[in-house]
Amino acid sequence: MVNFTRVSEFVLLGFRGGPGMQTMLFLIFLTLYAIAVVGNGGMIVLIRADAHLHTPMYTFLQSLSLLDICYSSTIAPRALVDFWARQHTVSFGGCAAQFFFLSLFGTTEAFLLAAMAYDRFIAICSPLLYPVSMSHRLCGRLVLGSYSWGALNAVTQTTMTFTLPFCGPNEVNDFFCDVLPLLSLSCSDTFINQLVLLGFCVFIIVGTFLVVLVSYIYIISTILRIRTAQGRHKAFSTCASHLTGVCLFFSTVFFMYAQPSAVSSMEQSKVVSVFYTIVIPMLNPLIYSLRNRDVQRALSRAKRRLSSR
Repeated sequence: MVNFTRVSEFVLLGFRGGPGMQTMLFLIFLTLYAIAVVGNGGMIVLIRADAHLHTPMYTFLQSLSLLDICYSSTIAPRALVDFWARQHTVSFGGCAAQFFFLSLFGTTEAFLLAAMAYDRFIAICSPLLYPVSMSHRLCGRLVLGSYSWGALNAVTQTTMTFTLPFCGPNEVNDFFCDVLPLLSLSCSDTFINQLVLLGFCVFIIVGTFLVVLVSYIYIISTILRIRTAQGRHKAFSTCASHLTGVCLFFSTVFFMYAQPSAVSSMEQSKVVSVFYTIVIPMLNPLIYSLRNRDVQRALSRAKRRLSSR
């Protein structure tokens, strides 16, 4: 019987480059993270403060903003510290915790985007039934269901990954604890883990994307049947921002976890990881506010209230 020495910590290799490159990356990460936190935090405050935005659509958007803050906060603070630290070590438990929350928030966001697509489907295809069909109670259940599926995936993936034997080397070729580089470090057969990962990817990514796709097929067909150009524009404007956010999220996640090329090119995968863990959370408040008349009107009302004090 071979005796394995259990790994007690991992080393995050991060990005290549000297001190100058690390300083530049620190400033980029700090800027993106600050914009993500301020933008999403501002969106949450605005929705909670304005009674006109207390609708299911903005309840979903508020939940998405909270998720984006949590998602980016799982990655960015640790990365910012590592850009200046000489040793990029993380404890076994710390790595497992980061992995768990990354899986939780990422999976929850996929299901939440699908729920938002269903909300837009009801609003555009059955506008008269929308107040009844999409009640606040159903909205809350969809948000809770999204978190439940996220928790299920996070518990499954974390348990299966961190019960594997790691007997060295302990260098994770990434700037955070992600599943693919961790599996490559295990000194046992990871076929079952990869099979389960593939199964969850198919169910979560493809399943939620199909919900979005079918919803928008019906939405677009309904919009095209609207007789006036003004009516078509008004209907499309209510879902254009969500469609943009969906395309950004699913294209990057699909590239990371559902294509074999993502496994072989870790340096390329790191860049994609930055995009979907920090850049997309930073962009979402801009996507959902720049062309959203309800949000713009709420901002105007908030400015008037502040100026009148």
